[in-house]
Amino acid sequence: MAPSPAPHSPALAAVVVAAGQGLRAGQPLPKQFALWRGKPVLRHAVEALVKAGVGPIVVVIPTGAEDLTAEILQGLPHVSFVCGGATRQASVLKGLEALSHAAPEVVLIHDAARPDCPEAVVKRLVVALEHAPGAIPVLPVVDSLVYAAEGRMGGSARREELRRVQTPQAFHFAAILAAHRAWQGRPDAGDDAQVARAAGLEIALITGDERLRKLTFAEDFMDSTSTPPPRYPRTGTGFDVHRLAAGEELWLCGIQLAHDRGLAGHSDADVALHALVDAVLGAVGAGDIGQHFPPSDPQWKGAASSRFVSHAVELARAAGYEIGNVDLTIICEAPRIGPHRDAMRQRLAELLGTAVDAVNVKGTTSERLGFAGRGEGIAAQAVATLIPLERM
Repeated sequence: MAPSPAPHSPALAAVVVAAGQGLRAGQPLPKQFALWRGKPVLRHAVEALVKAGVGPIVVVIPTGAEDLTAEILQGLPHVSFVCGGATRQASVLKGLEALSHAAPEVVLIHDAARPDCPEAVVKRLVVALEHAPGAIPVLPVVDSLVYAAEGRMGGSARREELRRVQTPQAFHFAAILAAHRAWQGRPDAGDDAQVARAAGLEIALITGDERLRKLTFAEDFMDSTSTPPPRYPRTGTGFDVHRLAAGEELWLCGIQLAHDRGLAGHSDADVALHALVDAVLGAVGAGDIGQHFPPSDPQWKGAASSRFVSHAVELARAAGYEIGNVDLTIICEAPRIGPHRDAMRQRLAELLGTAVDAVNVKGTTSERLGFAGRGEGIAAQAVATLIPLERM
């Protein structure tokens, strides 16, 4: 049964690249036509875009697969197909040319081998195109990386500077069509962002999703007809303390407060955000803030703690989770938290990518006991509950 599509607009179109002939996934057919969770991979990929309100959609297929493709895509609205070229780039260009008569404003270019595309990713891509001609979904690299040199370790790479690239990739249609036309005659491109960059287009990065993993090997299809096992919410806690010092700025929950002293630390010392980062990291078993942003590393000197929150949220999404709700308590005698609570909740919701009503901020004192009671510092504790990303 075809999905119930969202209201579709011809302003948002897509090219689905399904022209590969490879059989390394161990299937009797090219993997885009093989069954996965009860349906052909290609059907899953196109249905996901239809559900997100994308259309028209042009699917680029191998020559000779017309009848099979027509059967697989039967009943899906605003979907057509064309035969591809000798390379991936040539195939994408054929798909774009087939869309040119519709003159869409935005086009998504998606690999059919990524069958599970969340609607939220599509929305983030479209929003990113308000400020850039291209946008791609990426995920952080969580493993250590090395360069390989003749079977030996040739050096290490900084994973903090690298991202895993996914599709769909989104572009202003006219810009990416011109870029692909200009690319002709060059070697095949790894992806469409490479083609866009060669044409001088700026590419924005948005948070991807582990559900967008690419089906590549035989094990990716093992037990592919079964429903994935259920996952459950996860909770983490965080606690942090910073001392108050003259001459420092006071940052709490990502906003700067006027005060006679500020918090001292290697970064901006936002004690509330530091506790929150530890809570999110703890929920996904990713260690603590000191492991990811060691105070011994000079690059984090004076850094905005909002960067740490974004990193923790990326790691959570890479593990298949998003923010369910957070509860943050700030412990100090001064400044008073109440007058700033709404602004703090709003800023935290922006950083966490969640609704304001999923964020709670409380202020309390220690009845003038201990370092906080003496006004020597500020403490914060946080609880974060993460929920599994929505399944289609």
